Amino acid sequence: MREIKGWMKWLVSICLVGVALFHLYTAIFGVFQPRIQRGIHLMVLLPMAFLLYPATKKSPKDRPSIFDTVFALISVVPPIYLMFMNNTLNMRLEMFDPVSPLQTILGWINIILIIEAVRRTVVPAMAILISIFFVYIFTAPWMGGIFYSKPLALGRIAEMNYLVTSDGIYGSIVGVTATFVAVFVIFGAFMQNTKTGEYFTNLAVSLAGKSAGGPAKIAVISSGLFGSISGVAAANVYATGVFTIPLMKRLGYRSQFAGAVESAASTGGLLMPPIMGAGAFVMSEITGIAYVHIIKAALLGAIFYYVSILLRVHFVAKKDGLVGMDKDEVISTKQILKDSYQLIPLIVLVILLVIGYSPFIAAVYGIFSTFLLTFLNKETMMTPAKLWNTFELSGKNLIMLGVSCAGAGMVISIVTNTGLALGIASVIQSWSGGVLLPALMLIMITSILMGMGMPCTPAYIVAVTIGGPALQAMGIDVLTAHLFVFYFAILAEITPPVSIASYCGAAIAGSDPLKTGFEAMRMAIVGFIIPYIFVFNPALMLNGSPLEVITLIIVVMYAVVTLASAFRGYLHRILNKVERALMGLLAAALIVVSCNLGIMHNMAFQIAILASAGLIVLLFVLAKIKLSKGTAIAA
Repeated sequence: MREIKGWMKWLVSICLVGVALFHLYTAIFGVFQPRIQRGIHLMVLLPMAFLLYPATKKSPKDRPSIFDTVFALISVVPPIYLMFMNNTLNMRLEMFDPVSPLQTILGWINIILIIEAVRRTVVPAMAILISIFFVYIFTAPWMGGIFYSKPLALGRIAEMNYLVTSDGIYGSIVGVTATFVAVFVIFGAFMQNTKTGEYFTNLAVSLAGKSAGGPAKIAVISSGLFGSISGVAAANVYATGVFTIPLMKRLGYRSQFAGAVESAASTGGLLMPPIMGAGAFVMSEITGIAYVHIIKAALLGAIFYYVSILLRVHFVAKKDGLVGMDKDEVISTKQILKDSYQLIPLIVLVILLVIGYSPFIAAVYGIFSTFLLTFLNKETMMTPAKLWNTFELSGKNLIMLGVSCAGAGMVISIVTNTGLALGIASVIQSWSGGVLLPALMLIMITSILMGMGMPCTPAYIVAVTIGGPALQAMGIDVLTAHLFVFYFAILAEITPPVSIASYCGAAIAGSDPLKTGFEAMRMAIVGFIIPYIFVFNPALMLNGSPLEVITLIIVVMYAVVTLASAFRGYLHRILNKVERALMGLLAAALIVVSCNLGIMHNMAFQIAILASAGLIVLLFVLAKIKLSKGTAIAA
């Protein structure tokens, strides 16, 4: 991102602060009509993409070029036309009434500028992907079978991507970004500028710093807390990794392992309620399912994901004899409790969501509570200058989200209007022979491929547009289908060869990016398993009786422990190859059992699992008592 100087710096700053204040205003007093709300949103953010993001590495770094300025000025025209003609456009019959030459020209200008903005602000891969879908529109009439689509005139292509408000540039996806997501981006900026992110790290240090392999556990805990708010895995890696990765290396972890731990933990933050990197809001909009039900369904899977990474780093620390941090490096419990007021905004947010308030209202109260609490500490006090900087940061964080979601909206429009989604669903059903497990594997691969190199929200949008209909065609309910695709679109961030989060972790750790990516993927292996379990067993989404849910939790926990043990060769002691293989087989058997409802709902099996868990807890307590007595005698 450019660091603009001079009068243009102030112009850009005013625009960024203005768009943030606009979204906060509409969150409090009500949103405008779709074209007005979304038009203002992109009228500001799209020019900012050209002014702040260089076209090439050779472009000026302190000022926009002439072409950047021209693009920025032109990009304002299409949304202004939509807002000015809003009443007229509301009265037209979509995909039936004629499209004027002016509308066609403005539509194609908007399309081309969005693709170029995506190339600059996100990654070239996403711009190429969007372009491929446009190529498909023109080639589909010459394709055979399920990929055939009737020819579309340039005017109709412009209409479905520019004039309508269901899909396309100004469709429902951008609508979510211009409402719910924008407010939570502002909330995240407030928490970031009031040192809440720093508090998350201090809390993690206090909880795990002195234990074996403490720095790695700090990375896992702090990244999980911060990642749910930040919404971008790469940003999360840099926010927490600059502290945790050097600390891990200093205390004995390999560079590659340190980068992988941070990458896997940061990516998992996007799966962690209550915010889930804003993906939950988009999912709620697409599915029509209440936000609170989505975060409830995602909770257990996210917890198991982080428990598995914590176990992995703990076993590595024990196996390699790695110690924790020195006592003088660990924040005191007294200080942590003193600063715990910084968690109040998050607590307010969760409570309001649980008792039924809309995400809009909950986020607004979270922002105001964050603002008020800053005055309890001189270092965090929200002065006018700091308040301005916070709103400016909010605007900057919205640029990539706004542009990428507009690009994803165009993909949805093309897939929907050409029938491509149904064609791909038919192919998946055909290749899988109508069997669910092979179909799930095909959709997993599709979701990962679509998510490579893209931020989580547009990655999920594109992936679910293609994979969602295939799953629902095979009888999977809407929320399960969307969560399945969501997981793999997110995990694409650490899946080689294009694993952006892993590359960021490797850059900080000074390790090989590809090797770090494979290490991170192994670290996150439970994340690749969880979606299959909740497809076959809804109890993982808290959809079942208390006994069914508890039994599944115990079985999956056994699987997580044995899998971590098999991968790291440790369980209370170093394991040999045969023992590791047995652990791997046991983990696989437990995963299969967790997916088998006939076994899981068997009363005798449920009693046996509960009894085994009770026995393990009892043995653990007795061992602790024996150890404490031995320590007292020795003293």
